[in-house]
Amino acid sequence: MAVNTVEPKTSRTSKLKKEIPKELIYEMKAGSPIYYRDYDKVLSGEKTPEEIMGSSSLQAYLLILIASYLKEKLDSSKYLVLGGEVGYKFAPKSWYNLDIAVCEKEKLSELKGSYLEVPPKVVFEIDTKANLRKFENPQEYFHRKTQDLLDSGVEKVVWIFTKEKKLWFAEKEKPWLIVNWDYDLEIMENIKLNLSELLNREKIRV
Repeated sequence: MAVNTVEPKTSRTSKLKKEIPKELIYEMKAGSPIYYRDYDKVLSGEKTPEEIMGSSSLQAYLLILIASYLKEKLDSSKYLVLGGEVGYKFAPKSWYNLDIAVCEKEKLSELKGSYLEVPPKVVFEIDTKANLRKFENPQEYFHRKTQDLLDSGVEKVVWIFTKEKKLWFAEKEKPWLIVNWDYDLEIMENIKLNLSELLNREKIRV
């Protein structure tokens, strides 16, 4: 007599599908995860999480250089400079990582062990660690993140692209600019940033 066996409800596809660990999530938009670049290589064992989460030496140096410059130029009684992938919760089930965030002290009464929920005044982003394959093209990610930040209350967003040596400067309801590193970019209150001059002063070639 033939015996009928009942397959579990779980499909073969879902059985084979490998669960993606939360630590491989880079950012979140409306509950939809944006993973770290090369997260799939971690799942396959080709890379470790640390390999895909780490910054290049140039990215790390630019972060320290710009943050130090801003801290030197800004009024410390009014502004606070935060750096190093600051988590910013800008909407429900949504958060982005920020490389450098300039915050107004009057709006940020205290620092807590949680993500930032007050919009920074100025944000700096140096490249990205996001996996961009889910987007139609890389520009879609950069544009969407920039617009989300501006819509949330951030006044200015500056992208630094190390490969192209370009700056992308965005303000709400103003034309967005793409300029070279040697451009005198006004950040705030007559404070200008010329990335090439900063690097030359440090005698660093990139």
